[in-house]
Amino acid sequence: MPSPTPPPDPSHRARRGFAAALAAYVAWGLFPLYFKSIRSVPPLEILSHRVVWSMVLLAGLVTWQRRWRELGTVFAGGRLPIYLASTTLISANWLIYIWAVNTGHVLEASLGYFVNPLVNVLLGVIFLREHLTRRQGAAVALAAVGVLALALRLGAFPWLSLALAATFGLYGLVRKKARIDAVVGLLVETALLAPLALAYLLALAGRGAGAFGTGGAAVTCLLAAAGVVTAVPLIWFAIGMKALRLSTMGLIQYITPTSQFLLAVALYREPFTAAHALAFGCIWVSLALYTYEALRGKRPPREEPEPALD
Repeated sequence: MPSPTPPPDPSHRARRGFAAALAAYVAWGLFPLYFKSIRSVPPLEILSHRVVWSMVLLAGLVTWQRRWRELGTVFAGGRLPIYLASTTLISANWLIYIWAVNTGHVLEASLGYFVNPLVNVLLGVIFLREHLTRRQGAAVALAAVGVLALALRLGAFPWLSLALAATFGLYGLVRKKARIDAVVGLLVETALLAPLALAYLLALAGRGAGAFGTGGAAVTCLLAAAGVVTAVPLIWFAIGMKALRLSTMGLIQYITPTSQFLLAVALYREPFTAAHALAFGCIWVSLALYTYEALRGKRPPREEPEPALD
């Protein structure tokens, strides 16, 4: 009689999930290195390659996993407008980010992703009727003070940072309503964009203006790698989401903007003024308040034991 299969070890699953989530956020934090390496290519052309190659890679992955049936329910119940909205938001976010990196605004991009969790809180209040605790309200207010101080000290509104935070926050909100798996969802979004992206790339190639195949072997290979650069961190992220608590994921997520901040200041030598220090200081304190409140809300009553990781 064969011995029964032992149950999966929760600690092993948690370690695997943590490693995957860490890898995803580190990879996203190092995105400036990738996009800087192809900064000779216009942002819209980079975005088009990212869409097309991501769709190819994700289609292969879904085929390997035999998950095409899931796509059959994607547009059921009149949900096409939801996917069109998520596609528009993620493509806008990608394009703004690529432009920011390749025009020397990595610091502003990192600010946008530091602000993003607090934008998510506001979106939850506005669209999902969630209630702010006092600490959450104080965190949002402090972040607003930091952004306003930056605008007043520099004499320019930080639209780029807020555009990144808003588009990604709204994308997450729409995705929440769509209730679709991360990998399948991104395949749908890239498939909706792919005809336009491919037509644009073919038009460029027809005029001899495209970088693919003409910008050198390194640029061609890096453009073709856009699918791997996009999809692999997403797969790691999905593994982490299944294995870890949301509070744990919430803490790890700050690796991405922190890495981008360090790259901007230490490697790319972007200006970091007193105004930036004030704004980032306010936002870091607000994030500490927000994170403390999130962790505090996840704690079980004292008389109950700490639950094990899922």
